[in-house]
Amino acid sequence: MSQPLTKEQFEKQLREKGALYHIYHPFHIAMHNGECSKEQIQGWVANRFYYQVNIPVKDAAIMANCRDINTRRQWIQRILDHDGSVGDETLGGIEAWLQLGEAVGLTREQLLSQELVLPGVRFAVDAYVNFARRASWEEAACSSLTEMFAPEIHQSRLDSWPDNYPWIDKKGLEYFQMRLSQARRDVNHGLQITLDHFKTAEQQAHALNILQFKLDILWSMLDAMTMAYDYKRAPYHGIIETPSYHQGIF
Repeated sequence: MSQPLTKEQFEKQLREKGALYHIYHPFHIAMHNGECSKEQIQGWVANRFYYQVNIPVKDAAIMANCRDINTRRQWIQRILDHDGSVGDETLGGIEAWLQLGEAVGLTREQLLSQELVLPGVRFAVDAYVNFARRASWEEAACSSLTEMFAPEIHQSRLDSWPDNYPWIDKKGLEYFQMRLSQARRDVNHGLQITLDHFKTAEQQAHALNILQFKLDILWSMLDAMTMAYDYKRAPYHGIIETPSYHQGIF
C-alpha cells in the first residue's frame, strides 16, 4: 500500500500541476505576445465572461454542500468578490469584466445575452458547475486550486496588454488588478482545506486528479476558441451563415 505524501510533498505535487495551466495554451501565448486580432480578443472576452458569471454559482454550490460554519464565513467572500455587494455592485468582478468587454469594443448587451458563447466553452464551464454541485465541498474546494497559478496570468496581462493592444481602454483592465490580491487570499484558504482533508495516498491521488480535471476545463475552453477564431471553424461553419448556439437550459 502506498504511503501518503507529507503535506509539503503533497503541496509540491499540486503546484507542479501549474505546468499544465492554460497560460501555456497556444491561444493564450499568442494573446500574451500581442499576436491576436481584435476579433480574437473579443471572442476570448465574450466566452470567458460565461466562466466569470458562473464562478459565484459554483461557489454557492460549494457553500450549499458545506456544513462547516467557519468555512462558509470565509468562502462567501468569493461570491461577493464577483457579484459585488448590494448597492455597490461596481466593485464586483462581473461588473469589472463587463467593463473589460466594453474596453475591447463589445456591448454589455452582447456579453449579458451570452450570444457569443461557443458550445464547447459552455459545456466545459457547465461541467465545472455541475461537479461543484455533486462533489463534496472539500473536493470542490480542491478544484479551485488553479488559482495558485492565476496571479501570474493576471500580471502578464497587466504588463503586456497596454503595449500590445493600445486600442484597449486601460480602464477595462481593472479586473486583472483586483484579482491579484483576491486570488492569493483564496489560494491560502483552498490549499489549507485540501492539505488537511486529503490525507491518505488514495485521497491525495484523487485530489491531484480533481485539479487535473479543472485544468482540462480551462484548456478545453481555449481549444474551442482556437477552432472558432484561429481556424475559423466555429460550430456549423459553412452550414449556416450566422450560427445560433443553444443558451443555458439546465
